[in-house]
Amino acid sequence: MAHAASASPSMNEFEALLNESLGEGPVEGTVVKGRVIAVENGQAIIDIGFKMEGRVDVKEFNTPSKTADLQPGDEVEVYLDRVENAKGEAVLSRDKARREEAWDRLEKGFEAQGRVEGTIFGRVKGGFTVDLGGAVAFLPGSQVDVRPVRDVGPLMNTPQPFQILKMDRRRGNIVVSRRAVLEETRAEQRSEIVAKLAEGDVVEGVVKNITDYGAFVDLGGVDGLLHVTDMAWRRVNHPSEILTIGQTVQVQVVRVNKDTQRISLGMKQLMSDPWDGVDRKYPVGGKFTGRVTNITDYGAFVELEPGVEGLVHVSEMSWTKKNVHPGKIVSTSQEVEVMVLDVDPHKRRISLGLKQCLANPWEAFLAEHPRGSTIEGEVKNITEFGLFVGLDNDIDGMVHLSDLDWNRPGEQALADIKKGDVIRAKVLDVDVEKERISLGVKQLDSDPFEEGASGVKKGDVVTAVVSEVNDGGVEVQVEGMKAFIRKADLARDRGDQRPERFAVGDKVDAKVLSVEKASRRLSLSIKALEIAEEKEAVAQFGSSDAGSSLGDILGAALRKREEQ
Repeated sequence: MAHAASASPSMNEFEALLNESLGEGPVEGTVVKGRVIAVENGQAIIDIGFKMEGRVDVKEFNTPSKTADLQPGDEVEVYLDRVENAKGEAVLSRDKARREEAWDRLEKGFEAQGRVEGTIFGRVKGGFTVDLGGAVAFLPGSQVDVRPVRDVGPLMNTPQPFQILKMDRRRGNIVVSRRAVLEETRAEQRSEIVAKLAEGDVVEGVVKNITDYGAFVDLGGVDGLLHVTDMAWRRVNHPSEILTIGQTVQVQVVRVNKDTQRISLGMKQLMSDPWDGVDRKYPVGGKFTGRVTNITDYGAFVELEPGVEGLVHVSEMSWTKKNVHPGKIVSTSQEVEVMVLDVDPHKRRISLGLKQCLANPWEAFLAEHPRGSTIEGEVKNITEFGLFVGLDNDIDGMVHLSDLDWNRPGEQALADIKKGDVIRAKVLDVDVEKERISLGVKQLDSDPFEEGASGVKKGDVVTAVVSEVNDGGVEVQVEGMKAFIRKADLARDRGDQRPERFAVGDKVDAKVLSVEKASRRLSLSIKALEIAEEKEAVAQFGSSDAGSSLGDILGAALRKREEQ
């Protein structure tokens, strides 16, 4: 018995053997450690312990940047798919082991929002594939760089950092970004560069991009905006007139915002300011030649020299063309002569006049047609207050209604004239400042009232011809002059003060009460004449106190008049 006991294993040894054969072995679906026993026919035979071996293709141990060189005795980690296959071998996978290992590592990096290293190794629709040390990720085309990259060739198969944007282990999806890493690095560099910049610094940069409003200049890791208005003192319509992409330029830092990290640059600040002493160079009243650079609704800008522009307001463009768009008077790039009207160096403004360099048509008209001279012109327009006559140099003269006819009302005289008629008129007045010319048609003939009234004074007895009878009295004509006898002045006796007693064409004698030159009329009275005649008769032929009747006295006076 003692011999038998010594020949058989002890209980402890038996327990160890039992655990070895039945104890906890490798679990399917996990990564296990193994040792390379041999390499044959492109496969590695790997012992994973527990008397289990499996085969793995050697190429599974390759990486995008390195080919594996397995030797017997090397320790490796593999993924145990199944404990035993039909050949009685363990089913192992290095790819799956690497993937599991990588996912564990990547998930930790994703949670820490850190960067991971990877290698771009292939192209797929919409982007590229990236090896993250065993796990394959998708790199969208928009996430390759901060700006579109035409050739990704130089970036392929080169280890570089990436930022994980999205992970889904169940579906095996990983999305990464190279751009996020670049932007982060760029932001750090930008902060460093911006911190060193100060307003007034002169730096060198490269034109990176050109827009309608300016250009972006790379200052070595940070971009600054060179606005179109800061490129030159002169007017620049588009930045491409001065700059090209890739051009190296020297610029001055105009403004730096440390918070937003925005940098404003200027080129013109490095040049002399043409506005210095501009008031001495371009004095008020001086005439200069310039080039039209821009035309607006309210005028045109004229460049006197590079960087110095003045505005010709629309009101200063033409003597005669009013309410006309400036573009119909001048054109862009046209050379014009202008006069300086006002200079404000502080506001950098110069007011110019175009018409001041041309002859004033009203001054020219007055020199050629002094007041009192006669002109001839076409009726351009007829209004309710008169008519306009076209004159030389596109100017007009106006004939007021009151200056059309001596005897007829203006409205009546105007009815005989139509647009397009050529008429003669006399120059009455020329106001150069107000740009007005007053003409008269009736002044071509002498005033019949002035001629007739020259020999007539208050108290004279005149013979008049009845021209019109109305309820208020009688209109008469006296040697071409108009006169009016009121109803109360038609007779001495009230019963005879009836207008209907008179007919058109009747001749009557009357006394002049007044000569009204303003209204060009005479005021007459038959009644005043009769009273005067009666007084004269009484004085000559007796007195009513002597017993003679008024009828006798008047009768004697009449007989004497007839005898004479």
